[in-house]
Amino acid sequence: MCERERERGREREREAEREKEAERLGKGVRRKERRKEWRRKGERKRKDKREGNRKRKKEKEKK
Repeated sequence: MCERERERGREREREAEREKEAERLGKGVRRKERRKEWRRKGERKRKDKREGNRKRKKEKEKK
């Protein structure tokens, strides 16, 4: 529980930092940041999917 709260606090700090940076540079930057995060999330999802498929394939070959 305590670890989660600490992580949330860190995330809030990071968000505040991003806000300041975005204000300094303009709104387009914030959108760009968000897009980067989405891309990372998508890559992670695809990677997990690939890993799962490989495991299933190996299990089929064993049978």
